[in-house]
This record gives sequence, structure tokens and C-alpha cells, in this order.
Amino acid sequence: MRLLFAGTPAVALPTLAALLDSSHDVVGVLTRPPAPVGRKRVITRSAVHALADERGVPVITSSRPHEAETIAALSALTEFGIDCAPVVAYGALLRDPALSLPRHGWLNLHFSLLPAWRGAAPVQHAIMAGDDMTGASTFRIEAGLDTGPVYGTLTEPIRRRDTAADLLGRLADAGPALMLATLDAIEAGTARPVPQASDGISLAPRLTSADAHVDWSLPALAIDRRIRGCTPAPGAWTTRDGDRYKLGPVLPVVEDAGLAPGQLADVDGAVLVGTGSEAVRLDAIAPPGRGWMAASDWLRGARLPADASFDRVEVASDV
Repeated sequence: MRLLFAGTPAVALPTLAALLDSSHDVVGVLTRPPAPVGRKRVITRSAVHALADERGVPVITSSRPHEAETIAALSALTEFGIDCAPVVAYGALLRDPALSLPRHGWLNLHFSLLPAWRGAAPVQHAIMAGDDMTGASTFRIEAGLDTGPVYGTLTEPIRRRDTAADLLGRLADAGPALMLATLDAIEAGTARPVPQASDGISLAPRLTSADAHVDWSLPALAIDRRIRGCTPAPGAWTTRDGDRYKLGPVLPVVEDAGLAPGQLADVDGAVLVGTGSEAVRLDAIAPPGRGWMAASDWLRGARLPADASFDRVEVASDV
């Protein structure tokens, strides 16, 4: 089939590479425009854009695929028509007239078992919710948010210490086989998409920096899950005396350290932080204006008072 691939970040690369090496013909790539990256804000092509250039595939950059300029570019690129448009993490909403371009529609590889975790951050929310299992789904994109009929799924257990990066990496590597199987079935006329169930729906909106602010009054297990779900992006953080500290994953400890929420302690060389339940062990931290370091080295060098604490999160009251 003649394919238009839509994707932007590195997580889309395994699927694009698999399609380029398949019997299908990738006639073009749609990706978001170059954007500033890093502290120096260097304008950089997306990971998908770079691979497409490397493989000699025409690229269209747009964050508004429904607008006339993009539609004209897509139409010019695909004078013989598009059979299907596989999508992996493109990062922009698709609606008509773009939705009507491919003969078999737009086929999204979404990293959840739909209808669970519809939205931009399914892997992160699955970890933060404490799910034991997740997976990926291929579905036909329609006007609603991840509501289209599902062609196929794969499952993947969530491991005890998975960060969002760990889990997303495994799903990105497993996803191409599901995408190719779905495309082959569509081409053969054997694909039978199934409407999503009306129950079991959950939403996974994009995470913000505010979502990654650690509230030490929460139970240790909830803090552990939130930090892992926010690693590496948007990145968990806390403050002390108003200064912001980046945090790596933590591990709840069994022993009772007798620490108040946010209170810091060095216990046999391990940095413990109090929570709303048992303490957690902090292994890595990035102090303001500095790079990542072992939490034990930071605490030793900071020479904090015995009752030192991270700041508590102020919760607005309706009273």
C-alpha cells in the first residue's frame, strides 16, 4: 500500500523504520515543524524528520494538518492517492479534510489498551495509577479523542521499577509488529475493526510541570508512582527554601524512620525523605543550577540541619 507516515518524536522511529523496510511504500512523512531544543534553544528537526531525510523520504512539516496549505502539500505529494496513513505520536489533532485523504483512513498506534488512557500521556498515567498491565492498540482515527474502532492490541506488563521512559521504550519496540500486521490485514481485506467499549474509559491528558511537583504528604507508594510516571518528562521536582530541586525515582522503605512529610535524614548512608506513610529513599537529585548527582553526596555536601525538610506543597482551600 501507498502510505503517508505521521509522527514526530523518537518513540515513532521504530515504526517508521519498520515501514520503510516493509513491502509497503512510504511516499511521504508528515511531522511537526522544527522547534527549539535545549538550554540554547537550537532550532532542531524532529527525530522523524531526521530519519526521513536520511532515507530520502519527502517531508511535510505542519502542526495544523487540516489547514489548506498542508492539505495542498499532501495532495501534491500523493498524486496517485494515499491508501493509509499510519500515525505514531504525531502531536497534532487530525480532522477533516485531512481525515478524508487516505482511502483506508489514518491508523494510529496508541500506547494503551483502549478505551483505557485516551490522550497524550497514556504510559505516564498508567504508571501513576498503579496499573499492572498496559499495551498498545491500533485504531482508526476519527473526530473524537482516541475513540475510533480498534484493529488489534498487544499487552505489556508494567514492571515494579518502570519509569515512563522504560515502559515507553518497550512499547515503541513492540509496536511496529502490531502496526505491520494491521496494515497487512487492511490490504488483504481481512481487517475487522471493533468499536471501543463504552465502559472502562479513562483519560490521559498531557502532563505539565505542576503535575510533577511532589507532594510529600501523599503516601510513599503514590509518590513513587508519580515520580516514575514523570521520568524523564516533565521531570519530578520539589523545593527547599524556595529553591527548585529535580528528583530521580525513589524507593519506599519498610522500616519506620519516624520522619515528617518532606523531612530529610541520612540513615546508614541512604537519603530518606518522609511522606504521608513510610519514608522513601532518594538516590539521585539535581540541585538548582547543577547536574545530577547521588543524593548522598548532595546531602553530605549541603550540611543541612538535622531537621531539614523539603517544602510542603501548598494546597488551595475552598473554605
